[in-house]
Amino acid sequence: MNEEPGRKQMPELARTTVRRFQDAFNGHDLEGVMGLMTEDCVFENTFPPPDGLRYEGTAAVRAAFAEFFASSPRAHFEVEEIFAAGDRVVQRWVYRWGSDEQERGHVRGVDLFRVREGKVAEKLSYVKG
Repeated sequence: MNEEPGRKQMPELARTTVRRFQDAFNGHDLEGVMGLMTEDCVFENTFPPPDGLRYEGTAAVRAAFAEFFASSPRAHFEVEEIFAAGDRVVQRWVYRWGSDEQERGHVRGVDLFRVREGKVAEKLSYVKG
């Protein structure tokens, strides 16, 4: 089977894009995050259960991320695993919160990304429990 020359490079480009996105997200760099998203981007949040909210377009996604950064100033997602197939990237993570024993907690989850032309077009988030 002959593949198009760019197809083999697509998973690496997608993985690199998501890594850059994650670095900006963990840095609470709203401009950096949004600079890595397409104009017609989609974000599906994990909250409220069971299905979360869906945000479409840069204005809605920007507002959702800005609210998250403001309400969770110490938010950090530790990536446990990341892999790509074509324009899709799967990232398994742990999100931890709280600075003392009483407030400490964590949740594990997965993000499914779709990357188009070096930008995130879709970020669908899921959590365990």
